[in-house]
Amino acid sequence: MSKLFPQQPEDPQRLALVGGAAILPDRVVQDAYVEWAAGRLTRIGAIPKRISKDVQVIDATGSYISPGWVDIHVHGGGGADFMDGDVKAIETACKTHLRHGTTTLFPTTTTGSHESIIRMIKSVDATIRSGDATIRSGDATIRSGDASLPTIQGVHLYGPYFTPEKSGCHRKEGCRAPVRSEFEAYFKAGPIGIATCAAELDGCSDFYRYAKKRGCLVTCGHSNSSWNEMANAHRCGMSHVDHFWCAMSSVASVRTRLGTPMQGSMLEFVLAHETMSTEVIADGYHLSPELLQFAWQMKKPSMLCLVSDTSRALDMPAGKYAFGHPQEDVWIESNGKVGLSPTGGLASSIVALDHCVRHMASVTKIPLFDIVRMASLTPAQRTGIDGQCGSLEVGKRADVLVLDKKLRVQKVYYCPGQRAS
Repeated sequence: MSKLFPQQPEDPQRLALVGGAAILPDRVVQDAYVEWAAGRLTRIGAIPKRISKDVQVIDATGSYISPGWVDIHVHGGGGADFMDGDVKAIETACKTHLRHGTTTLFPTTTTGSHESIIRMIKSVDATIRSGDATIRSGDATIRSGDASLPTIQGVHLYGPYFTPEKSGCHRKEGCRAPVRSEFEAYFKAGPIGIATCAAELDGCSDFYRYAKKRGCLVTCGHSNSSWNEMANAHRCGMSHVDHFWCAMSSVASVRTRLGTPMQGSMLEFVLAHETMSTEVIADGYHLSPELLQFAWQMKKPSMLCLVSDTSRALDMPAGKYAFGHPQEDVWIESNGKVGLSPTGGLASSIVALDHCVRHMASVTKIPLFDIVRMASLTPAQRTGIDGQCGSLEVGKRADVLVLDKKLRVQKVYYCPGQRAS
């Protein structure tokens, strides 16, 4: 189990990890020096000849030094789902992912009822506000609770705007087209940083334009859309596709829907456009090694993210678990390796981003710095928060991981509650 070290912005103590291999966005620096104070990185590079006496030196010899993970697609963990819709569940899921090195995340909705989605967004907002108040108050007792959480950057409004035929493990009856009065209520309920909608749904253009104006990463997921529908969505601000190859259209599925002549699908549109990013679930069960390698080769590390897409079954024993709020009556089965739907199809992962990083490193020939970038800097860039986190750079938050040679998380240094504005 990793050790957690929260870094408060009012703490003047200077700390430095010395002797490890620092993973930067484009290279790995051996015998590195990574220093921070007051929760901000102050120096990254070679070990200086003289280290000030006021610096607390932490020996990292034989370890990797990595930026904290940024997860843009995550449903829960530790027995809790963000859609449970209460602060305790949100804290439980966040703490679980923090132990795996995820220092920034976007709690992700499902195709729940309107009321359950509102409740989830408001609960995430309450959790964020609690953290903000803690930092201002200076109350040591309250701060200790806040210090157990990673940075919650905002909600990923994922469901409910899916097409039913591509609903996956999400509740099919909850899939619906976007209506302005409904999605405006979601945005008013709390901070939304990522917004998803299938590109063939009525009202999708209005949704995309609205979300783009609100500063969201606008995405298409659980969709059977054609090339032309994707092109229209892209013009309206959509620039990302959720979990590549999973619950998305293909030439064959579009032909079944729209007939001949055969048309391009989400897959071809994403591969053909440099302005489109996407993500992969590298848990070892959703995608084969050659598909993971191919996605990196085609989209490059600057436009490909690693996501966990994990459920409440993370760090829990094998068994039956609710996906979303239990009252929605959607259940998946964890076999201890991956989530499965009642029909036997894949249903979310049960691992965190640290596992995805290790798996990518073990089954592909992708450079380690590219793999780490896809779990940190790239998702931060795509969501517009890379000025604050995502890489080991001076001025950014001191969200720093110490990994052993097998890329297992040993220590997590992080700055709770400091969201990018």
